[in-house]
Amino acid sequence: MPNDSERPRRITLNDDGPLLVEGPVEVVDADGRVTVSDRCVVAVCMCRRSRIYPWCDTSHRRRAKA
Repeated sequence: MPNDSERPRRITLNDDGPLLVEGPVEVVDADGRVTVSDRCVVAVCMCRRSRIYPWCDTSHRRRAKA
């Protein structure tokens, strides 16, 4: 089995939820700000409602459905 640096990172897409990314990860936002997590899996917010953006805090669950 290849070591962590040789195998690709797995990203899991969720309907109406966050992107799950195998860590550790470094996220660069549109302004160039870098946020780092050393967790084995991180949830990246896609709805921008999270109070701890870019990480998901499950705020998307409170969104009203149309």
